[in-house]
Amino acid sequence: MLVPAISALISAIPDSNSVIDLFSGTSRVGIALKSEGWKVLCNDWNHYARTLAVSHVVFDEDRLPEARRLLGHLRSVPPSAGWFTENYCLNSRYFTPENGARIEGIREQIDQMDLDDELRCVALTSLMEAADRVDSTVGVQMAYLKKWAPRALQPLELRDPEPLPRSRHGKAEAHRFEAREAATRLQADVAYLDPPYNQHKYLGNYHIWETLVLWDQPEVYGVACKRVECRERKSDFNSRPGIHKAMEQMVEQLAVRYLLVSFNNEGYLDRSELEEILSRRGPVQTLSRPHPRYVGAK
Repeated sequence: MLVPAISALISAIPDSNSVIDLFSGTSRVGIALKSEGWKVLCNDWNHYARTLAVSHVVFDEDRLPEARRLLGHLRSVPPSAGWFTENYCLNSRYFTPENGARIEGIREQIDQMDLDDELRCVALTSLMEAADRVDSTVGVQMAYLKKWAPRALQPLELRDPEPLPRSRHGKAEAHRFEAREAATRLQADVAYLDPPYNQHKYLGNYHIWETLVLWDQPEVYGVACKRVECRERKSDFNSRPGIHKAMEQMVEQLAVRYLLVSFNNEGYLDRSELEEILSRRGPVQTLSRPHPRYVGAK
């Protein structure tokens, strides 16, 4: 797993206490850095990713009793089958109808409660992660299995969060900007960049999470019932013609002293292109290590 290596590299940077995680995704890097005492500024274009960042990185340990009371209440909410159950349990087979109705009942209840942003994100994250543990996929939501995965037959279970104490350097933040806009708006000592490598969009990989957060009953398409947004929203970072210029702009605009970039040798930029872009900011050191490709069939 790359996260410990990334965390160790960033923690070795001298005279620094704040870091921007510009493509925060599931917040694994942000969690690791907060646990090391950094002030972390998370950013991601997707609503589900900001929700995860608020819950796992922004939400501090001192509010844990509030979260436990909230989730205790949500565990008692009765099932309620509707649009979500129809689309993701009957029209497609991501969840059993029993778990789909549980997801839907809890999600409706969250909207009926007067929650501040942090507690709302904690509730949504607990629900997303509970759903993830009982879905019938190979790990991402691009497709579902023809036969029920064994875990899909287990009952949905909300788990309490495990928040970290606030960094002594300041409270963490979570933003939802396009990466180049984030580069112009956020300031820190260090930036960690883990941009998309190719045409695969994280929104398509986690479209059900996006729908659970927005709860907007979107128009869907295909056997997988993906949000129409998955094929309509474009990013230069998922484009072979667009990624070079997008990386140039982002690297140039970042108001930081140090950059750490994670990239894949099978991505749209090769090593020499990326090193040339980064060298305009200063000396570049490249570390290389083998890492197994994600293969859903495994």
